[in-house]
Amino acid sequence: MKIYPESAVVQLEFDKVKDLLHEKCRTEYAKTKAIELRIHTRKDFIERELKQSHEYKQLLQNAIHFPNDYVLNLARELRLLSIEGSLLNGEELVDIRKLAESIEKIFRWFDAERKEAYQALAEVIKGTHYEKKIKELIDEVIDESGAVKDNASDDLYNIRTSLYRKRSELRRAFDRIVQKLNKQGYLAEIEESFMNGRRVLAVFAEHKRTVKGILHGESDSRRTSFIEPEDTIELNNAVHELEISERKEVYRILRKLTKQLGQYASLLNVYHAIVGECDFIRAKAAFALDIKGEYPVVIDKAHVHLVKAYHPLLYLYNQRSGKATIPVDLTLEEKARILVISGPNAGGKTVTMKTVGLLQMMVQSGLLVPVNPSSQFGIFKQLMIHIGDTQSLEFELSTYSSHLLSMKYFMENANGKTLFFIDELGSGSDPNLGGAFAEVIMEELARKHAIGIVTTHYLNLKVMANKTAGIINGAMAFDEKKLLPLYKLTVGKPGSSYTFAIAERIGLDKRLITKARGLVDEEHFRLDRLLNKTEQDMQKVQEKEKDLHHLLKENERLKKEMELVLDKEKHRQQVELLKQQNKITEERLAYLKDMERKLRTMVIEWKKSEDKNKVIREMAGLLFKKNEQKVVSKKQKQLDSKYEETVGEIAVGDKVKMKRNLQVGEVIELRGKKAVVKIGLLPMQIDLTDLVKIKEKVE
Repeated sequence: MKIYPESAVVQLEFDKVKDLLHEKCRTEYAKTKAIELRIHTRKDFIERELKQSHEYKQLLQNAIHFPNDYVLNLARELRLLSIEGSLLNGEELVDIRKLAESIEKIFRWFDAERKEAYQALAEVIKGTHYEKKIKELIDEVIDESGAVKDNASDDLYNIRTSLYRKRSELRRAFDRIVQKLNKQGYLAEIEESFMNGRRVLAVFAEHKRTVKGILHGESDSRRTSFIEPEDTIELNNAVHELEISERKEVYRILRKLTKQLGQYASLLNVYHAIVGECDFIRAKAAFALDIKGEYPVVIDKAHVHLVKAYHPLLYLYNQRSGKATIPVDLTLEEKARILVISGPNAGGKTVTMKTVGLLQMMVQSGLLVPVNPSSQFGIFKQLMIHIGDTQSLEFELSTYSSHLLSMKYFMENANGKTLFFIDELGSGSDPNLGGAFAEVIMEELARKHAIGIVTTHYLNLKVMANKTAGIINGAMAFDEKKLLPLYKLTVGKPGSSYTFAIAERIGLDKRLITKARGLVDEEHFRLDRLLNKTEQDMQKVQEKEKDLHHLLKENERLKKEMELVLDKEKHRQQVELLKQQNKITEERLAYLKDMERKLRTMVIEWKKSEDKNKVIREMAGLLFKKNEQKVVSKKQKQLDSKYEETVGEIAVGDKVKMKRNLQVGEVIELRGKKAVVKIGLLPMQIDLTDLVKIKEKVE
């Protein structure tokens, strides 16, 4: 992205965002990338980096471990690897092994399932592979502490074996000499020491000529002489020669291993970049959690649609201070390309403008931003700003001259892929002349299809915005009673500067206010007052709209509660009906069991009795009684005692009896050949042929 002027990065506080991101990084690779954060203009780059940050943020939120704990900076070691004849020591080779081990963990983490779930993160390792030979080469030669292993070569093994034997032999010989001279009282308290890499005795100076050997030196007090015993000279020489041979062999082995690893220098550089890239993505995700960053929609055209957008730095500051941050909602598109924001000073006009600019730079840098995920960000190739006093002492330019110089650059270079911000357009000159130039500048920027935000106090610009295609008004809300800005942007209408209202509220002499009003053009004053009243009326409407929305939500809640109560009542009625039906069924079962018992008794009597016909007559009588009971059951008797059947057509309000289950109800509606009968609390639809009209008996 092309940025004008270069100081825009500082003015929009993008440098502070980079500093906060830098603090989250652990590797030098990631820290460098944070400081040199690029602002992309290609949609695929932006989408990839946003998605990577979003996926890593999900890992952090769900406490899923990602194996990127490796934080060593191996840039120097990797450069040496690519140089012919270079040598890495044991500790450096251990660090190279840690790099290979870290990469192995990352490759193992990305199994088939995770590659599918975290596709953007998986692109970090795309196009490369894990080479296990690197670890194997190092493990054959170097141990965990960085020392060369004894079995790294046959020669080294033989040298160290011989060295171990000679040292043991030297130690035994030395112990014998120390024991002997100690008894003679020749040795000082420290008894022995090392000088020039050789083992020596600490002999009292007065006995130095008594002990045969080579004098290596004396103590500072000259009371102690350091002598190498004659009997150990050859052993010391042998040990010294073996140590030199060991160093030579270790050097040869390390040089050979460095050369072997040099074949993988380019691959190791890729590994180093992968680890750094993972750390950078982790830092972006951690920063996103701090500012409540989300993954917005990115579209490949000049477009801004912000929903509940916050200035990230203001959000962090207010969070520490325990204050609320007011979100911004606005849309800039082809039909509404330029937003003219008006309103009182310190009302949030510049903050709103900086919020849009900073968020746009962050998104095109691949950073998640504090907005609602439904927000849409277009892609701009140029970003131009003019904020604050840009008086130039170097070129002896006044504030207004510098302002016009910036506007000249804007008009000459702006196009359909330009996002611009101008604070206090036209200020610094005569209001009438400056306002005229401001109109020309806005018309030219609108003609070039640039998208941007302009803040102003000029009434002519507010009027122009209402009648010029592509330019819209916006106002920062202000509480006139409390004299406090509300920091809330309202798009679609201009705002008042509240000049006289603020003067009255702070207690300025009314005589002076009246005099000032008299100096202002009446039409101008009336328009400002109208804007003032309109804004206050709009705030009242918004408050009422808020109350109405609350009432609608409450109504919806009550509706759901009522539906729940009705569902419960319907369920209760159904349960009651089932109970009634079950009661009738239980009576029938009791009757059938009684009938079965009687029939069994009659069968037994029939077998015993000589008069078979008598028993058959009794059985027939019983069965006849059963059929009779079907017609005149116990329930029928109860109904007969209370109701009597009547003749005539069934009408609404009549009492009726169901022929099948003998239930009594009231007709509440007639539907052709059917009637809706209320039985208890439950209405039922029944054929008229299945109903009998009844009435209560008069006692």
